[in-house]
Amino acid sequence: MSAVAVSAFALTWWLGAYLVGRDPARALLRRTAGALIAYAIGVAAWSVAPGSTTAEVLLCVPALCWAGVATALLPRGVPERATVDRWWWAGALVFLVPTVLLPGVGKLVALAPLAGALVLLVRYRDRVPPRQLSVAVGAAAALYAVGLIVVLAPIDLGAPVLVLATVGIDLLLLGYLVAVADAVEVGERLLPDLRRSLAGALVAALLCGGPAAVTMMAAPGRTVVTVLQFVVVAVVMSAAGAAGPVRAGLDRLAFLRDERLRRERSALLLAAEALPRRRERHRMIAMDEPEFRRLTRRALDDFADVGRLLRNPLVDLPVVDRRLHARGPGVIGQPLVRVAELRAVLSEQVDALKPAGATGAAGTTEEWRFYNALHYCCVLGLRPYDRVPRVEGLDRDARRVLDWLRRYVRRDALELWQDEGAGRIADRLWRELLRTDPRWWSRSDALTGATRSTNGH
Repeated sequence: MSAVAVSAFALTWWLGAYLVGRDPARALLRRTAGALIAYAIGVAAWSVAPGSTTAEVLLCVPALCWAGVATALLPRGVPERATVDRWWWAGALVFLVPTVLLPGVGKLVALAPLAGALVLLVRYRDRVPPRQLSVAVGAAAALYAVGLIVVLAPIDLGAPVLVLATVGIDLLLLGYLVAVADAVEVGERLLPDLRRSLAGALVAALLCGGPAAVTMMAAPGRTVVTVLQFVVVAVVMSAAGAAGPVRAGLDRLAFLRDERLRRERSALLLAAEALPRRRERHRMIAMDEPEFRRLTRRALDDFADVGRLLRNPLVDLPVVDRRLHARGPGVIGQPLVRVAELRAVLSEQVDALKPAGATGAAGTTEEWRFYNALHYCCVLGLRPYDRVPRVEGLDRDARRVLDWLRRYVRRDALELWQDEGAGRIADRLWRELLRTDPRWWSRSDALTGATRSTNGH
């Protein structure tokens, strides 16, 4: 039974660490990781004290986290998404209190927020990519609920640790589905990077998890020994799952006084992490206009993040290739230069949103709304709704626009302006793509050929 518990703990902890390491800033991945890690800690607590209140509460926490995951999967245009996504944590805290206080089956109240979020997700399932995601998440969540009922209710279906392991498999499936959804949304590949991380996790589990399970069996009932073994496994699996952030942190520590070396290694690490996640160039011809619009919006959101732009398929736009060729053959294969050119293209497109004939400082009238929303909040990276927004280094015009956004523009209105402005930029880039690149002249033939090739395999 120790081997089963350690295996369930190790794999769910690894996947949680992997999702956080994949993109720490993505709320969807953080919430999923929270569900997986809460379950892993719950398994450890059950191994120390089977049936304890702490273990039961920890096993219910994934349901609350998954309510946030389901709301984050809703498409941008859904009216309820902004409010529900922003305040799901408050509802989770409200339901956490009775989950802690109620005994046994009463703790199943934690499933209520998850049920509500799944209703919304299924309601808008036709707008959630990929299309089968909502049904798959709903089915996996139902199986998790059944497993939780078996654990908390007086139902005897065998050893509880085996039921917990089944719940763990279900949560691993949910984590994988979220990773797929995230990769589709940001236009990245998942399987090469996931295989690399999983290979390291399996090796670490054998080398560390095996001895940990043997040690726990050799010293039964020793709470300190059991806890220490789970801690060791957690540290090792964190290093295997979040290998990139761990390496970056070690570089900052080891090369504390060598800033140039840190920058150079950081650039190399970013390129190395992006390589297995970047979509193949030849697949770009199969991109349709809605996906192109979504990726343009994503590129503007990630304007200041070199790592994300390296993985965005738009970094291989023909216009970026032409600009690189104009700079000379020596820079074509340099990924950071390619990101710089993509930024230049996006910045020029944002400048084109200025009102016709506008010169001088930016205005705060209606015709300036798209430019202000994208230039100041995406290109310059200002965050007007922070409690104390950053103003160091800003000129007088930027401070004036920042103050105007804080005083007179609602958050939802700003997001709408950003969406509409990004849509205009995407339309211009798409028309230029169709007009100047011969590969897009006969898109119907290209898409048909890509479909035949996929079906043939």
